[in-house]
Amino acid sequence: MYGKAETLQLLDREDIGYEFYEHAAVFTVTEAIAADIPHSEFGAKNLFLRDDKHRAYYLVVLPDQKGVSLREIQERLRSRRLSFASDRDLATMLGLIPGSVTPLGVLNDVEHRVEVIIDRELVNTGRVAVHPCDNTATVLLATSDLIKLLRRHGSTVRVVAL
Repeated sequence: MYGKAETLQLLDREDIGYEFYEHAAVFTVTEAIAADIPHSEFGAKNLFLRDDKHRAYYLVVLPDQKGVSLREIQERLRSRRLSFASDRDLATMLGLIPGSVTPLGVLNDVEHRVEVIIDRELVNTGRVAVHPCDNTATVLLATSDLIKLLRRHGSTVRVVAL
């Protein structure tokens, strides 16, 4: 199970460059901004979603100031009707608690059920700031490195303009 220490060890083993910042626990984008975490311009919000049949699960990663409706995401993904996945699914599939959702959480998805959707804007900026499976820290890394790491792990990653 990947927590903060294991995630940082993996980044080091994979020779992925990153900047690491510890801070008080943050549960929302608003709290993250108030915590004055460095490089907030690269901050990401993460939405853990499922379709209405509980067959498809998505972790949608987009710039933290970007507004997009579930309906818009559904249309872009050509998915069935979407809603937020349960806290139980979050814990079971990704080993995370609400407020610590991160694309790095799919490292805990041993069945590879969760598809990661990364907004194209985060690819264009080149870097992204995410939690290392714990909301008391943030890592800033190249978006391309994040995508490669997740794909090497066996996760499906799709870049979509949201």
